[in-house]
Amino acid sequence: MATTTERAVLEGYTQLRQQVAIMLELARAGEWGELIERQSGYLQLADRLQQLDREVQLDIEGAQRKAELLEAILADDLAIREQLMVRRDELGQLMDSSRRQRDLHRSYGKQASSVVSGSDDFGQGIS
Repeated sequence: MATTTERAVLEGYTQLRQQVAIMLELARAGEWGELIERQSGYLQLADRLQQLDREVQLDIEGAQRKAELLEAILADDLAIREQLMVRRDELGQLMDSSRRQRDLHRSYGKQASSVVSGSDDFGQGIS
């Protein structure tokens, strides 16, 4: 029969598994702010679980359940990282575009304004 500590460890891994599954859904939905908020709770739970895990030796069944939970946690964590890398690339592209626009405006801002206003006047003078 499992001790209270052993049950607490397995329950902790189950909660961690649930947290990371929610975080994966948030990442897939592009809910980055909510993902970050969830991450702090996830990390706190992982820290508490790590300390508790050191205190207990699980039986074979408990160790197998822990391994299954860890596999699922790691798989979801990898999927979250992949989503974050896609988001990082999107943000990088946005930053590059913004930087190019800023550089163009710095280089050609006054000229671009005069070209636009000159072309507006050009069409009106011809009848």
